[in-house]
Amino acid sequence: QVQLEESGGGVVQAGDSLRLSCAASGRTARFDAMGWFRQAPGKEREFVATISWSGGSTYYADTVKGRFTITRDNAKNTVYLQMDSLKPEDTAVYYCAAQTSTRNAIFIRGYEYRYWGQGTQVTVSS
Repeated sequence: QVQLEESGGGVVQAGDSLRLSCAASGRTARFDAMGWFRQAPGKEREFVATISWSGGSTYYADTVKGRFTITRDNAKNTVYLQMDSLKPEDTAVYYCAAQTSTRNAIFIRGYEYRYWGQGTQVTVSS
C-alpha cells in the first residue's frame, strides 16, 4: 500500500502563490507517476497536472497552464504543485494521486490512478 499526504493548502488572495506538497510513504514503487486533481464545491473532480517518475514528462490542464508547475523530489518521495497567479476559480480541494507505471508515463484521468490522498483545501479570495 502507498499512503499519500497533501499539505500546503490555505486561504490566499487572488494573485498570490501557494505550494502544495504530497508526501508518499509505505510500499512506494520505483516508477510512480503522480498527479494533482481538484474538486470545487458542486463540481466534478478535474485533472490539474501530472508528472512522470523521471520528471521528464509533465502535462497540465489548460486552465492552469503557465500558472502552475508540478515537480518532484524522488529522494524525498514528494511531489509539489507550485501555484502562482491564483484566481478565485482555483478554489477547491486539491488531491494528489499515484500510479505505478513506467519511467516516463503520465496519466490525466482519475480512474488511471490507484492511490489517492485525503486532499488539502485551497481558497482564493477576490
